[in-house]
Amino acid sequence: MTAPFVARPVSAVQPPRVRVVPSDVPFDAFGALAPLIADAEVTDVFCNGAGAVWADRGAGLEPASVPAWTEGEVRGLAVRLMALGGRHIDEANPCVDVRLGDGIRVHAVLPPVSPQGTLLSIRLPRLERWGLDDLESAGFFAGYDVARVRELVARRANVLVTGAGGSGKTTFLSALLAAAPVAERIVAIEDVAELRIAHPHVVSLEARQPNIEGAGGIGLERLVREALRMRPDRLVLGECRGAEIRELLGALNTGHDGGAGTLHANSVDDVPARMEALGALAGLSAEAVARQTVSAIDVVLHLERADGRRRLTQAGRFVLDARDRLAVEALA
Repeated sequence: MTAPFVARPVSAVQPPRVRVVPSDVPFDAFGALAPLIADAEVTDVFCNGAGAVWADRGAGLEPASVPAWTEGEVRGLAVRLMALGGRHIDEANPCVDVRLGDGIRVHAVLPPVSPQGTLLSIRLPRLERWGLDDLESAGFFAGYDVARVRELVARRANVLVTGAGGSGKTTFLSALLAAAPVAERIVAIEDVAELRIAHPHVVSLEARQPNIEGAGGIGLERLVREALRMRPDRLVLGECRGAEIRELLGALNTGHDGGAGTLHANSVDDVPARMEALGALAGLSAEAVARQTVSAIDVVLHLERADGRRRLTQAGRFVLDARDRLAVEALA
């Protein structure tokens, strides 16, 4: 693969690559944002009401030029995109998240929750499905050698990938799982499906939010339990964000090796506090979270993004401190 992990702004002499969007999500569905959605270098688009539009091509956010539009047009776009994803957005349900096509994630917020107007946050999948070799070529493995990552996959270690938003957790987790043996069955559980795993046997479960009457919701906690009935060789939780951490730790402690997940954290040192906070949502004490986590998760791999580049910078393992609380010990 020749494209770097961090996309660069397209030069005037080289036309932008065009993103391939499934036929059920035509470019014109995105209205004035269509040219940005079509640009394969763009990873994120943000619309702040009828005012500024911003785009990220891998080197940080930059203003994007779009035709002038009104708040009514922005709101209409939000309603249309939610409908394409099978969801409804209005004043009674002003914050909605949907997946369109092959991994386009759209989040919308309507006034009065957003005083400045309708907000749209669109995350776009990369054209390529990155592998570990591609990431290595791009200089991704700054703090932990790719050979050691492959060894983690081979010995079926349970891995927690951490990092701030936009640090590359989903891309790295997809690449890591793609290295699993082809005979293994991967069951991935996500709030909104974003993992793009180049593996022949991947099945996905996606959470469902309640309908306008507040019924029909299916959360990550239940999906983890359902996944355990599907005989997964590798159980994957796309993002640990709530009480489902209890089910995940329980599964990884009872013979489900080779599991993986991601967690938002600004540094490795912040990971224990984040785990304790999620455990508290599930009714677990800090000590219970510590004991289960040390037993369940073998390695923490932390990603960072600096100067537009995403890198694996730190690795550690969970240990108990002198108070029987959770801590992370750095791996050389």
